[in-house]
Amino acid sequence: MTDPAAPLRTQAPGGAGQQGRAAADPAWALARPGGREVALLAVAVVGVSFSGPLTALAVAPVLAIAFWRNAAGAVLLVPLLLRDRGGLTGLRPRDLASSVVAGLFLAAHFASWLPSLSMTSVAASTALVTSTPVWTALAARVSGVRLPRAVWAGLALAVLGTVLIAGVDVTVSWTALAGDGLALLGAVCVGGYMLAGARARARLSTSAYAVVAYGTCALTLAVAAWVAGVPLAGFSARDWWLIAAITCCAQLLGHTLLNQVLSTVGPTVVGLVILLEVPGALVVALFLLDQVPPLLALPGMAAVLAGVGLVIRAGRPVPEPDAV
Repeated sequence: MTDPAAPLRTQAPGGAGQQGRAAADPAWALARPGGREVALLAVAVVGVSFSGPLTALAVAPVLAIAFWRNAAGAVLLVPLLLRDRGGLTGLRPRDLASSVVAGLFLAAHFASWLPSLSMTSVAASTALVTSTPVWTALAARVSGVRLPRAVWAGLALAVLGTVLIAGVDVTVSWTALAGDGLALLGAVCVGGYMLAGARARARLSTSAYAVVAYGTCALTLAVAAWVAGVPLAGFSARDWWLIAAITCCAQLLGHTLLNQVLSTVGPTVVGLVILLEVPGALVVALFLLDQVPPLLALPGMAAVLAGVGLVIRAGRPVPEPDAV
């Protein structure tokens, strides 16, 4: 029987030397999700699609919301971690290093992207921060993993769809330029979060990885909030209920399920699937906030779906685990 925490993936396409490099560093590889992974990804996309609309309904500072969703997510997963005796056996401190690095990258994402929303247009910030799969694909290519042309075409099409949905308007100013840079940095940090997470999941169970990563992120955000003078308490009951909903939907059903499949399909596929959050959030905002989608939303959604489909078809099938 295979180790459930071990990555189940085929070697990257290419020659024998190329396959050897991919096998030596499986965290970068690309694999087509199976039926179970598709189901988990679908639930995760629905979960993260509630993040933006629910956050927009809250009055609490976004940095505080980011802190509480990670802190609560870590605490709520501790019982699962304690039940996973097999996953805890034989762990060494160095096995947790990648989880800590992932948590630091996630905190850096929040700390860089959230301020960009007030410095540049929300549309530009959204389009730039969703460029994560491009950066993970570039990192894979630099590491020696050769991705099929269909993957690059799918990435370009999906990012173009996101730009159409966001309806980016170009604002020329030093403040807007700095905001664009922070949003782009936020995308790179998410790429680092996923790549570090893929390495961690090769050794750790989902609960062990998530508790350490979310906890590290929460501690880092608490320090950032203290430095910036952002309050972490004193909110209305309505805001606390919204924070609880964000934690359940975006953190537990969203991020945690994405982390569950990260070791089997690879960070590029997970990063690309997250792009579906953009059209998903439009649908949620239509019902929760009565916000009418922009004119280019439908062709943008079609482009995102087509791009995701291209990349998934380009991946090799994930092998089924051995029978018990």
